[in-house]
Amino acid sequence: MTAEQIVLLGGLWLDGSVWADVVNELGERGRRAVPVTLPGQGDGNNSATLADQLTAVLAAVDADPGRSVLVGHSAACTLAWMAADARPERVATVVLIGGIPSGDGQPYADFFEINDGVMPFPGWRPFDGADAADLDEQARQVFAAAAIPVPEGVARGVVRLTDERRFDVPVVMVCPEYTPAEAQEWIAAGEVPELTRATHVEFADIDSGHWPMMTRPAELARILASV
Repeated sequence: MTAEQIVLLGGLWLDGSVWADVVNELGERGRRAVPVTLPGQGDGNNSATLADQLTAVLAAVDADPGRSVLVGHSAACTLAWMAADARPERVATVVLIGGIPSGDGQPYADFFEINDGVMPFPGWRPFDGADAADLDEQARQVFAAAAIPVPEGVARGVVRLTDERRFDVPVVMVCPEYTPAEAQEWIAAGEVPELTRATHVEFADIDSGHWPMMTRPAELARILASV
C-alpha cells in the first residue's frame, strides 16, 4: 500500500518554506510531504480569506488519489481540522502541532492588532517563555524579518464546521511548549470541545518551543513519519 502524503500547513506569518528541513527529513524516511504556501502567506495576496486558504488545502488533498495526513501548526491546526471536516473520507489523520482546533462560528485567529488590512507579527513579547525559549537572538531576528503579515480576511475569518464525521478522523496532538498530560487535562475538562468529541486522540511529546519545524526538524519528522 502506498503511504499517505503528508500535507504541511504552517501557522501565522509563515509560508511553505518553513517546512524545508522537515520535508528533507521525511524524504529520507521514505515519506512524501507537500508543504502548502497558504494564500495571503507568501503569495502577496493581502485580500486572501480563510475560505481561500481552505480551498488551497483541499486542492492539495484532492490532488492525491489516496488519503492524506494533514499537519497543522499553531493557528493552522484549525485549518487542518476544517479540511478534515470538508473531506473526512480523504483524511487519514490530523496532526496538530502546538495548537487546538477552534469550533464552528469562532474567529480563526483574531489574536493581534490589524493594521492596514493585515495582522503583522507582533514582536516577541507575546511569546516570552516556553514558546520561544529555544530560539536564540539571531533566529528571532531572522523569523521577524521574514514574517508575512496575515490578511485580515484570514485572521478574522469565521470557522465553519458542518460534518460530524470529522470526529471519527484520528488525531495526533504534538505537544511542544506544553506536555501531553496538560493537553489531556484540557480535553478531559471540556476546554477543547472539538477534541473532547473526537473518538481517537493520541499524543506525542517534543522538547521544543512553539516552532519545532525550525528548531527540531529531525525529531518532528520522526514523529510525522510514524503517523
